[in-house]
Amino acid sequence: MTVSSPQRGLLEIIALTVPDAVAAQQGGADRIEVVAQMDRDGLTPDPALVAEMRAAVDLPLRVMVRGTDGFTADEAELDRLLDTVGQLRQAGAQEFVLGFLTQDGQVDLAATRAVVEAIGGSPWTFHRAVDHAADAQQAWAALRGLPGLDTVLTAGSAKGLEHGLPRLAARDDWQAAGVRLLAGGGLKHAHVPGLRSIGVNAIHAGGLVRDSWDSPVEVTRVEALRTLLDA
Repeated sequence: MTVSSPQRGLLEIIALTVPDAVAAQQGGADRIEVVAQMDRDGLTPDPALVAEMRAAVDLPLRVMVRGTDGFTADEAELDRLLDTVGQLRQAGAQEFVLGFLTQDGQVDLAATRAVVEAIGGSPWTFHRAVDHAADAQQAWAALRGLPGLDTVLTAGSAKGLEHGLPRLAARDDWQAAGVRLLAGGGLKHAHVPGLRSIGVNAIHAGGLVRDSWDSPVEVTRVEALRTLLDA
């Protein structure tokens, strides 16, 4: 199983189609986040798409496990997600993106652990649910020790990096949690030098590498981010 190296700058690109994934690889991305329906902030893709992407590119694919808007999962939704995880693994998914909150904004450890068990030891990212938690410090503390967790995707704020970058600069609990901080959520080119200055060299881009969510990923835009991250 291929897992992205933590030593170099990591560029993760959102892909909704096989051509998106191919363009991301051609532009120098290190990893792809596979999602559907970005009009709903990214839901679980069709397993058939995962299989097609796996055949088309060599990059690690992190596949979203999120079936509904928001970050909560009741018992019925959790059952559906667990069934979907099995289908995704059969389609070739080896890395995942997930994360759940309770109704009162705490990390839902029961739901999260259930899905983590279903992915069978695969590496995974806790996504931006952490930015929507009622208490960010408690949320980060709750993530410590979750098996397979190696990345947390965050903007530092539910409003995105424009508001959250100062908060990321002021906190170090992500280092204590033993995970890699992946910065994303309204990423702009101007954010990258500031992120690098505080020791964050992993970035996550979607809208920045295309004209709109209905448009394909552009190789030249991925290349520009690669150059900026490696500068």
